[in-house]
Amino acid sequence: MGDFTIYDGSNPHIEAALRMVSDTRCLRLGEGVIGQMGDVFTAYFSGRSALIVADTNTFAAAGKEVIDALTAAGVQVVEPLVFDEPDPHAHISHVERIEQRIGASDAIPIAVGSGTINDVAKLAAHRCGRAYIAVGTAASMDGYTSFGASIIADGAKQTFFCPAPIAVIADLAVITQAPSELNAAGYGDLLAKIPAGADWILAATLASEPIEPQAWSLVQDHLRAWASNPAAIRRGEPQAIAGLLEGLVMTGFAMQWSKSSRPAAGAEHQFSHLWDMCHHRHQGGVPLHGAKVAVGMLASTRLYEALLAEPLHELDVPRVCAGWPSLDEVEELVRRTHDLPEVRAVAWREMQAKYLTRDQLAQRLERLKAVWPDLRKRLQQQLIPSDEIAQMLHEVGAPDHCSRIGIDVSRLRRSHHEAWQIRSRFTVLDLAAETGLMDTCLDRLFGPGGAWAGGR
Repeated sequence: MGDFTIYDGSNPHIEAALRMVSDTRCLRLGEGVIGQMGDVFTAYFSGRSALIVADTNTFAAAGKEVIDALTAAGVQVVEPLVFDEPDPHAHISHVERIEQRIGASDAIPIAVGSGTINDVAKLAAHRCGRAYIAVGTAASMDGYTSFGASIIADGAKQTFFCPAPIAVIADLAVITQAPSELNAAGYGDLLAKIPAGADWILAATLASEPIEPQAWSLVQDHLRAWASNPAAIRRGEPQAIAGLLEGLVMTGFAMQWSKSSRPAAGAEHQFSHLWDMCHHRHQGGVPLHGAKVAVGMLASTRLYEALLAEPLHELDVPRVCAGWPSLDEVEELVRRTHDLPEVRAVAWREMQAKYLTRDQLAQRLERLKAVWPDLRKRLQQQLIPSDEIAQMLHEVGAPDHCSRIGIDVSRLRRSHHEAWQIRSRFTVLDLAAETGLMDTCLDRLFGPGGAWAGGR
């Protein structure tokens, strides 16, 4: 069993999660817990040295405090590895650079930062056969306690096998001072578990991917409560930030327990990964992960709403199957859809992995027709209306329209087709494509009077 300190003094949900997971043994979440860094390190790595991994911003936010706490506990701290750029990409070259530094000593890496820093340090530590510690500097994503790392390698955003950190330190005194857009991005990443849950319901019903009750419970049981006060999160109120952190931590635990991102990611993340793979930039930088996921969440929710308006229990299965492409036609479709060769290669691989013959498609669609009335009700109960989501994102300061991250509506429309092709995981994008209703739904959403016809 792990140990923890939580903002309000006790948290049975986190305690139960620590009993379940295999990698993370210690979570310290609260005011001033960064001062416990030395005690945590020596409890697991007595006699070892420490290597701080950070970027210029995150080192300024917490690096000195971490070093001071380690030094006070008698831990040798080797020269920190601080990436010069304030917003490094999660690229395999950064992983390799950390590997070189770790391999030159017995040092245990300590990731001081959020998404990118945590992911590159996590994978580097695993490749060197070492555990690591994560020190959060913002409530910006759910990766602190998650299994796996999302890294750009060979031109594609890939999830690499690697364990979660053995300990996580999340000091509210640091995190409440993070730029508001970082915590807003974390809110977008957390709220996106709503449509991700709908995608899992869909996959469990139609694609033989059963819901794991423990992982589902960790994410979904308290999700609406964690996301209930976006305005307070924007103001940086400690109690609201603590709730956001709890949600992100628990989501990471769900991924750690299931050894999969399925409990936390669906179509909304496919949009984000697509734009990462296409090297999308806006206003001179790469939009935050949670900002891209927020837009993807709006896109997937609105696609759900369009599909939920369709009488799928009356679907003309023979007509749909007659128009279903052969595998050779799929290859040509992929070639026409993607300009970048590396993205095209990923799409072709994933489309082959999930390709259905016409007979297989007919079987799935007949099942869809039979279950649609009940499935439709379950999906409606799971989802939050897209207009309400947009308002929540607006209140927290996250993007509430694709233009906020530099994606125009014509590109967003194309992105539905592109995102469908880059992942074999079954989502609402597959439902739209397999029923032959993708373009019908997009015409409704992007046409005059549609949800994407204007901006906020």
